Amino acid sequence: MSSHSQPPPVLPPSSAPIPISPTNQLNRAPSASRPTRRPSQSTAGSASGSGIVRRPSRATHPPMQQPQRALTHPEALEALRGFLKERSSYDVFPVSFRLIVLDTQLKVKKALDVMLLYGVVSAPLWNTATAKFAGMFTVQDVIHLIQYYYHTSSWEGATADVEQFRLQSIRDIEKALSVPPPPLLSVHPLRPLYDACKYLIRTHARRLPLIDRDTQTGGEVVISVLTQYRVLKFIAMNCRDITQYLTASVQEMGIGSFVNPSSNPQGAEANPYYPLATATMQTTVFDVVHMFSEQGISAVPIVDDQGKVLNLYETVDVITLVRNGAYTSLDLTISQALKQRAVDFAGVVTCSPKDSLSAIFSLIKIRRVHRLVVVQGRDDPQPGRLVGVISLSDIMRALIGHDVPLGGAGVGAEVVDQVLREEAAETAGDDSFALSEGSLSAGASLEG
Repeated sequence: MSSHSQPPPVLPPSSAPIPISPTNQLNRAPSASRPTRRPSQSTAGSASGSGIVRRPSRATHPPMQQPQRALTHPEALEALRGFLKERSSYDVFPVSFRLIVLDTQLKVKKALDVMLLYGVVSAPLWNTATAKFAGMFTVQDVIHLIQYYYHTSSWEGATADVEQFRLQSIRDIEKALSVPPPPLLSVHPLRPLYDACKYLIRTHARRLPLIDRDTQTGGEVVISVLTQYRVLKFIAMNCRDITQYLTASVQEMGIGSFVNPSSNPQGAEANPYYPLATATMQTTVFDVVHMFSEQGISAVPIVDDQGKVLNLYETVDVITLVRNGAYTSLDLTISQALKQRAVDFAGVVTCSPKDSLSAIFSLIKIRRVHRLVVVQGRDDPQPGRLVGVISLSDIMRALIGHDVPLGGAGVGAEVVDQVLREEAAETAGDDSFALSEGSLSAGASLEG
């Protein structure tokens, strides 16, 4: 796959946003250019090793009961919460799935090669010396790495150093930047899915590793990584009879972050799209990298002078440049950088403030969605103008409930991590942790 392929044309400024649908995308690559998906495999271990993760025999859960009458929106939400409480985190995964685990001794560049090869943007870290889970390696770590070299080295020095830089040193970079380390929170695979969702919300995490213990050695075993998308896709696939009643619009429910310049402490003129971070085609990649790092976001809408959404620049786009050793390319404009975007970029999914949560779940059912850019509709004064951004975290929070206390990013996340571990210890005797027929570790029996 060439990193210099030309992207498809962007949406013309005169075009209006299309209501939420599989084709509701800006700058989507033609389907013929997309690589064929590889058959699902079950692999685990370091980048150079593998093992088989097998699903053991276990009790079956009752099927989702179809409601006998039409539900109100609050009733539908409550029914979905009940569904999540009856399922375990492990139920989300298919019988066979791929798992990439990176050894902390692996060099960063090699880790990026492996992640891009298998199409993942994060992976669990494994400390071979201690035989323990050592956190997650994510795109945000690479963003911190770029920030570090911007402050302490030259681009030429960065290129040479990253060739030898190992994953175990990532936390040292965070300390140098005064960036609090992410929590090492994990969850047992058979803990209720509802609890795992609460953990994701309270720690502001996008993913949660599932960690089991080997019954013979007592050591930790990384089973998989639960992501927000997996949970929402699981709901969309199994609860269509319930999600159809989520008729309230995203604007009514307050889902997402919406443009409100009047609330900007620095004044509306400082950022007309406050509290959203935006960029133009002339903004440099490195300016956007600063936004990613300082605001803890993973994508920035690209707008024109009228505020119409032209595209979206994501952290994974930066990773493509870094992986190719193009550190000096970070001073390119967004317009220039988009020409190096992978040809299989899925496109920008937009919706209107009037779209319902039901429509969003219908979309998640048929395609991978990481976020939605909210724009004005066809009948609005300025069709296509940026209104807001809806992340998967926003959707999950609306689903689980606003009574779940939020944990702040960084230091706040460390406090939440400790609290959740104490809560987990108090409920360690719960039946949801029991494994009636062996561990979920490699080598367990396979059923079905």
